[in-house]
Amino acid sequence: MEFEDLRTFVEVADAGGVSAAARRLGLAKSIVSRRLLRLEDELGSQLLSRNTRGAVLTEAGISFRERAARICSEMEAAREELSPDGDLRGLLRVTGPASFGQHFAPALAAFAKQHPLLQVHTRYSDRYVDLVAEGFDCGIRVGYLPDSNLVARRIGSFSVGLYASPHYVLEHGAPEKPEDVLRHQAVMIGTESWKFADGRKTIPVNPQGRFKSDSAIAIAEAIAAGIGIGALPDVIAKPYVASDGLVAVMTRYRLPEVGIFVVRPPGAHLARKVRVLIDVLAERFG
Repeated sequence: MEFEDLRTFVEVADAGGVSAAARRLGLAKSIVSRRLLRLEDELGSQLLSRNTRGAVLTEAGISFRERAARICSEMEAAREELSPDGDLRGLLRVTGPASFGQHFAPALAAFAKQHPLLQVHTRYSDRYVDLVAEGFDCGIRVGYLPDSNLVARRIGSFSVGLYASPHYVLEHGAPEKPEDVLRHQAVMIGTESWKFADGRKTIPVNPQGRFKSDSAIAIAEAIAAGIGIGALPDVIAKPYVASDGLVAVMTRYRLPEVGIFVVRPPGAHLARKVRVLIDVLAERFG
């Protein structure tokens, strides 16, 4: 029984179909289908019921999937223990926020270059990505992490400031203290509280506004268009400030930094490829 056949079956079972699994593995659909048929022939049992929407596990497939996943996990762990300082191999799937792609992409590209035997698949999206359901080994997150069962390590942070467009300031003025914020339109991620610090004193404000987005770039563009004021990581605002599209306002007060985290699914065994990547990112952004 081929190990790659087992691993492919687990991917198809978790992804819900051959096409999705092929994308995860970076393989042609024909190769994935061939591996599945070979495994079923060897076992003498149908593991998947295929239809136009994808693939559904049969009763035998449900039972076999748990054992196959356990075997794959143990095999990867065994390979790492046999060569703890050897070359990183296999497939590493990482997801990160699209708005911050230009900041993380160089680090991931350098990591891939340093480990030529490792396949590195990255996906950038500002939506919340379910690591387990979508088959990612780890994810990079920026912000304030909600409670979850994911294992998280903070690797750094981005400073945050309050910004407005020069045109908006000319037309509406700029807030000078936290209570002034309530008299302005705010551009935000969602329903949130801005916590301004003045020395040891923290002043929470619940801003209101008509423009919201899950993308830091979209928020920056809306602020630059004069829709309102907004809190932005300084690394996002920097190019807009350089081109006179944004100005920092109310700089006497500080906003909390947003954390940079690497999150991964829970589990006793941390794959060496993930551990090495986390250390590289922590060194770069810490």
